[in-house]
Amino acid sequence: MTPQTFLAELEPVAAKLLDRHLATTKEWFPHELVPYGRGRDFEQGYEWSADDGDLGGAVLPEAVRSALFVNLLTEDNLPYYFRDIERMFEMDGAFGTWNRRWTAEEGRHSIAIRDYLIATRAVDPVLLERARMAQVSGGDVPSPDSPLNGVIYVSLQELATRIAHRNTGKLIGDRSGYEVMARVAADENLHYLFYRDLAQAAIELNPSDMVIAMEEVVRSFVMPGTGIIDFDRHSAAIAQAGIYDATILHEQVLVPVILHHWRVQHLERLTAAADRARDALLKRIERLGKLARALAARAERRQAAIFST
Repeated sequence: MTPQTFLAELEPVAAKLLDRHLATTKEWFPHELVPYGRGRDFEQGYEWSADDGDLGGAVLPEAVRSALFVNLLTEDNLPYYFRDIERMFEMDGAFGTWNRRWTAEEGRHSIAIRDYLIATRAVDPVLLERARMAQVSGGDVPSPDSPLNGVIYVSLQELATRIAHRNTGKLIGDRSGYEVMARVAADENLHYLFYRDLAQAAIELNPSDMVIAMEEVVRSFVMPGTGIIDFDRHSAAIAQAGIYDATILHEQVLVPVILHHWRVQHLERLTAAADRARDALLKRIERLGKLARALAARAERRQAAIFST
């Protein structure tokens, strides 16, 4: 099945899912959530300090600061996501309408998060802006090479993003910050549902090719953000804080979506190549689960050692 035929077959499904999204999503305004009253002018040559933050009395952990930094810079790369989705799908019809609507909603996320960070001085504004310039100038984003791989990737990525945003909000310790991140996460959940159910329809249409796509995507899956300055350091801090790590990827993304919703292990009448891909996929998910459990046990031992000294 060619990509053009694939998209033509899915167009009516995309139209129904778009209508569902528009009927479900709620209008919201960043200015109603951001505590602008905490903001003040920045003097020329201002040098930021963590003590400058005004987070409603909360002390922001460094890992949460890293998560906010990465979350926002990921949203800032929106032009490249739009480009890739437009390239994978179409400019016209339901797919084009969805892509433009999705872009508008994602743009609002970056507005809300940035305004919150600047008003509260939660992060260094100079470091943030320099990182934004580097990130967007580089344009480094995961780029699935086909619509089949693309719909699998965005399903998993949108769910993982929702989880990371919500977990970040829970750890901020500031009610306003929590509300900003919860509102953004709610949007991301609706984006996830669109792609998840589009992928379900694609699986019913062409199960063998979609299983092969699943295996390829999971084998190389990375979250957006790899072009961010000091990304490895931020990622390690985010994982250590339990905001997003291998355990979450396994238990809250791969298992619920691939095994429980798409039920890949129960698909029938697959080609020989798809059968091999499914076996590899299931083994990879199992190995990731073992790795996640080992890492969690190591972290627990580390914490126990800290508290025992």
